[in-house]
Amino acid sequence: MADPSTRNNGEPPRVTILGIGQMGLVCAAALSIPDPHGAGESPRARVTMWGHDENECGALSQTRRSERLPGFRLPDSVRVALSDAEALAEADVIVCAIPVQFIREAWERIRGLVPPTASVISVAKGIENRTLMRPTQIIADVLGDDPDGKPRALGCMSGPAIASELAQCKPATMAAASDHPGFAEQIQQLFSTSWLRIYTNPDLLGVELAGATKNVIAIAAGIIDGLGAGFNAKSALLARGLAEIGRLGSAMGAQTQTFFGIAGVGDLATTCFSPEGRNRSCGEALGKGLKLDQYLRDAMCVVEGVATTESVVDLAKKYRVDMPITDAVFAVLFEHLDPVDAIAMLMSRELREEQIG
Repeated sequence: MADPSTRNNGEPPRVTILGIGQMGLVCAAALSIPDPHGAGESPRARVTMWGHDENECGALSQTRRSERLPGFRLPDSVRVALSDAEALAEADVIVCAIPVQFIREAWERIRGLVPPTASVISVAKGIENRTLMRPTQIIADVLGDDPDGKPRALGCMSGPAIASELAQCKPATMAAASDHPGFAEQIQQLFSTSWLRIYTNPDLLGVELAGATKNVIAIAAGIIDGLGAGFNAKSALLARGLAEIGRLGSAMGAQTQTFFGIAGVGDLATTCFSPEGRNRSCGEALGKGLKLDQYLRDAMCVVEGVATTESVVDLAKKYRVDMPITDAVFAVLFEHLDPVDAIAMLMSRELREEQIG
């Protein structure tokens, strides 16, 4: 496994970013910042971006702007590929910034073009419907092992990452995780900047699961905002939401402490309180009476928590974990339960001792 932070000849690595949405754009910008340990003003990576829509890619290439992230300008050093082959040619690292429910389709499309030695970093957050796979599991399922029969280097990077703030280089932290020895540290070296601090975490399952499940709780937080239920209710929701996603993580074999770190409660708090959070905003609209299909039709971005809610409910059943907030969100999204009734349902549950995790 090659170190993705440098090529053998000492040149910056070639990084291909799959997805030209908000996270893909800010990853491209972060990797285009000059390496403080390198020579001159050369960027820390030679970045190429890939998107499934040729027209959108063409517009991004020409204007360096995207409606998905107003005010952002793509650095001139970033190349926007107009073909699959151009995007993957000689890639050392592939960053997957594709919404989770579309990851499998995209990787099946490009599978034959992926260099055999390329390592993969996922920045997607969600659980695939039906298979209940996490992003790195989906990619591994499509690609299989490397030509030598060894597992391909796969990892993820997750945490509180509001794209508009990252685009402005505001201070942020994220966690890098991988089951492959040393790969989390390589991700850390590749992405760390003066404003983005990357911590390593050995719990790939926990980091990915935390990033997915927090979106479900964020929808609930938005519903509370839409109903005007207040900060007491919202803070209680965060505490109880963290408890139930921690229970699921423990049942699945994740480390409990992961849910109390950057990728867990850190990301959960940001997503639930930021006015720019997609999932919180979706929940707020539902709390104000808007129908889900109407909101999704008008939204300019994918609301990952909606599909992930279905998957998390299935995981809870599979592992026999009680997740009342998730069940309530599912009922609002897919069973037409009035948000007011969902709050009443949670508040009227049997009184009991507080359990954390």
